[in-house]
Order: sequence, then C-alpha cells, then structure tokens
Amino acid sequence: MTRFDHDVIVVGSGFGGSVSALRLAEKGYRVHVFEAGRRFEDDDFAKTSWDARRYIWAPALKCFGVQRIHKLPDVMILAGAGVGGGSLNYANTLYKPGAAFFGDTQWAGITDWDAELSPHYETAKRMLGVVEENPCEGPVEQLMRDVANDLGVGASFRKTPVGVFFGESGKTVDDPYFGGEGPARTGCTECGNCMVGCRVGAKNTLVKNYIALAEKLGVFFEPLRTVVDLEPLPDGGYRVTTERSGAWVKKDRRTATAAQVVLAAGTWGTQTLLHRVKAAGRLPRMSDTLGVLTRTNSEELGGAATVKAPDNVDLSKGVAITTSFHVDETTHVENVRYGAGSNAMGLLTTLLVNGDNSAAGKAKEFLGLFLRQPLNASRTAWGPRWSERTVIALVMQTLDNSITVSGRRRFGKVRLTSSQGHGEPNPKWIPQGHKSIRAMAARLSEVTGGKTMAGGTWGEVFGIPLTAHFLGGVVIGDSPERGVIDAYHRVWGHPDLHVVDGSAISANLGVNPSLTITAQAERAMACWPGAGERDERPTQDEPYRRLDVAAARVPGVDLGLPAVRSA
Repeated sequence: MTRFDHDVIVVGSGFGGSVSALRLAEKGYRVHVFEAGRRFEDDDFAKTSWDARRYIWAPALKCFGVQRIHKLPDVMILAGAGVGGGSLNYANTLYKPGAAFFGDTQWAGITDWDAELSPHYETAKRMLGVVEENPCEGPVEQLMRDVANDLGVGASFRKTPVGVFFGESGKTVDDPYFGGEGPARTGCTECGNCMVGCRVGAKNTLVKNYIALAEKLGVFFEPLRTVVDLEPLPDGGYRVTTERSGAWVKKDRRTATAAQVVLAAGTWGTQTLLHRVKAAGRLPRMSDTLGVLTRTNSEELGGAATVKAPDNVDLSKGVAITTSFHVDETTHVENVRYGAGSNAMGLLTTLLVNGDNSAAGKAKEFLGLFLRQPLNASRTAWGPRWSERTVIALVMQTLDNSITVSGRRRFGKVRLTSSQGHGEPNPKWIPQGHKSIRAMAARLSEVTGGKTMAGGTWGEVFGIPLTAHFLGGVVIGDSPERGVIDAYHRVWGHPDLHVVDGSAISANLGVNPSLTITAQAERAMACWPGAGERDERPTQDEPYRRLDVAAARVPGVDLGLPAVRSA
C-alpha cells in the first residue's frame, strides 16, 4: 500500500467517518479524512441561529455553518456540516431502536442483527458518553409527561438518553471519559442551544471523543475540502479528487490516492457522490439499487406555541431533547427545543392544517385559521422569541415507507431528485403526530396561562414533510440485486470501497439514528483486518459468515464485554 498517498481515505467526519478513522488508525492504517465543512472550536459556534455565517451551511455564499438544509421533491432535509459532522448540531439523543428495525425484511435474513450489533452499541454508548436518563426537569418535561397520560400512553413516557457531560454546571474538569486521554470538559448549563452548537463544551460531539483520539494516532482531518470525484485505478485503489468548499473560481482542485476508501459523507453527501460517479461510468459494477430504500425515518416536525413568551415559564431551558413517549407501537414523539434567542428555524413553521385535505383544502383551512384570529395566529407562528414560547414535536415511525433517490443531470451537474419508493408512500403528514401536537397545545395553554396554537411546517402545507433524519439509499443487502453494500459495508462489485454512514441504514428506526450509525460503524471496522494481516471477511462470492471479532476498546475504560462469537 506504500505506492498510495494513504492507506485509507475517509470522506466525511460524522458518526461513520470518525469511528472509521479512529478504529482503522488503531489497526495500523495510514488514514486521511476529507471534510467539506469547517473546523469549530467551542467559541466558534454561533451564539444564536441568527448568525447565518456560523450557523447555516451555504458555502457558495460564504456561510460555513453547521446546519445544512436540502430539498427534494418529496422531502425537505436538515443535516449537519463541519469536522464532527452531524454531531455538531444534532440533539444529543442516543436511543437503540426496537425489534422492528433489526427484523426488517431488507436485511433480517443475513444474520441476527440485534445480537451481532449489541456489543458495538455498548461500545458506542461508552464512547459517546451516554447518560441513560438525562436529569433535566422543568415545565416542558412535565407537559410531555401529562400529554402522554392524556393520550393513554403514560407508561411509555421516559427521559431521553443523551450524550452530554452534565457534571457541575459551567465547571471545567479534566477528561472524565477516557482516563485522561481525551479533552477537558465543562458541565452543561442547560442553555438549550445544543443544535446551534455547544459553546459551553458539555456536548459530547465527535470532536470530544473519536476525533480527538484519532488525531492522537496521527489521523489528519482536512476541513473545507469537498470530494467531487472518485475513480478506481487500473491496478487497484482509488484516486479521490477534492475542491475547496464553496469556491466559485479558484477551486484548488487536488487529487489523492488510497488503497481503500470509506464513504461517510452523510446520506446526502454520499448519495450525491455515488450518483455522480455512477453517471460518469466510473463504478460499472455498482448495484442499480443505488438510491432505492432512501428513508426519512417516516418523520414529521410540528409543535405547540404560545402567543407571547410567558414571563414566569422558561421553555428554552434544558438540553435539546429531554423526553419521549410512544403514541402507539410504531409512532414515537419527542420534545425538542432551541435556546433563547435562536429563533431562525421558526421561519420554517406555520399553523397546523389537516393533512387529509387536498392542496386547495389545506390552503382554505390555513386561511380560515388565520382569518379567525389574525393577530394571534401571526404572533404564534411568526412572532418574536419563538424558541422561548414553543415546544417542538419530533414524530418518528418504524413503518416501511421510502422514497427512491436518483441522479438527474442539470446545467452540466448531476443533482439529486426523488420519487415515491417501496412500501407505503412516504408520509406527507402523520395523524398520530397531529393528535399529539394538538394535545401538547392544550397542555401548554395550562402551563403558560395564555393563548396557544398547534403548529406545523410550511413544507407540510405544500405536501413536503421535513426530516432531520435522511437515511438509506445505499442499503445492506445479501446480493447486488438487493442492496448496494454487503453485510461488511463493502460496495458490491467494488470491495475496496466502503459506505459507513446514515445511507447504510436499511430501515426506518423510529428513533434518532446517531447511536445506530455509530454501532454499525464500530462493527464494520471491527471486521477489518489489521494493516498487513489476513482478511478474514468472506469474499463477495462467498456466503455471509459471522466473524469472531471483539468489540473495540474504549480508552481508559474496561467495558467487560464478551467478544462477538461466531454463530
């Protein structure tokens, strides 16, 4: 492998890329990571979401923030950007999904995924510093508890597991997680701005764990480099082409070579690159299922808001997501918050309308709601201090629905588009979600003593749901006719190309996906041989075989986990 610039190039530094970088470096590989976004120190994050240059990702406009917003015909997407990927602006929430995910027909026939992944979930939890039940408690948490009881599902209410260092509020201490090998940490102040970027240093972003440890082993994370091309070399390995992110003219185009490449650019980034390379004919053996079974976590966002921010109730205090309950066996609801002053995302919200209506019916209902109470409606949906008077509802489902994403050439570039896919249609609205949102609005009125209204998003009014969990499209399958990658995350027909990020999630989870992406990455990397060692993974011509591999170590911690044994 010395004839290459690097042994392994990793594209992206989120939950898949950072795990891959650390674990492959531990195995003796020379690893280089390209990241399209910038690097953030704690003080670099925006103070509020109105600081567009530090919050919004629009590199062509010189905005290099953490919040990506993408649109397809069938869904609007929120994602992350920067060294650390989605961990910079995600809501810290780290659930393991239920049996429906592991038993989905897309991949269940390959192995017992729950059993095989369980040790790696435990490693992921320790690496990400999961607190099984967060200690935040206030009016929003009680509201959610009451709503669960109102809906008859009080037994399903629970506090969320989160990756946050609570410690003593505002106090900085030496690394509490990795026996002193990690960075110092500061106790959470419950400011609520987790999704804008944690300026306190309490959020367990990947920069605080996997990336910090990988850099100690010599991994270089190169920011503001967007991978624009990927080309197999005649004698093996790949040439990766990058450009300066956001450059209009001086793109500073460069190439680097590696024996193996790990794609971990997030579902949007990985699919964009693969569709572009496929259209150019560079990966001729890649499966035609690319883009099929792209998931939205069967998701919608809404919420309840007061007409004006109450003087005696602080709805913005806490971490981003603190509680959840199940409306039924397939529908999961969480509360979400932004910190005081971070109101920019409120521009995406409006009044809640009945999703069963036609486009004309929704418009008529919207106008009716507005005209009956124009002042209250305006203040509720678009008034100031949105984050301080709103309880956001994140609704997720495990239902088997999907969209199909494909590449379409426009203005000389391959861009993503979508159509309805396998299973039931991707939901444009969720009845159980609307029921929960209206119940939240009723309870919020009691909490604040003021007028409240139920809210949705502008996209939902026009039949385009909003998701923070864009997944799949490069799914695991037992053959290239069934998926793009095999059970070891190798691209079918191109086994030295790997996909280890949210695009490899093969079914709707019904919970936040970050822990699962991390666990799948841990397992995939555990199956790699050490540098120079024999590869024990079956070739792609052989049947799947569960390997005798141990869960990876957590520096400074004895997990006491058994090795994963062959079935």
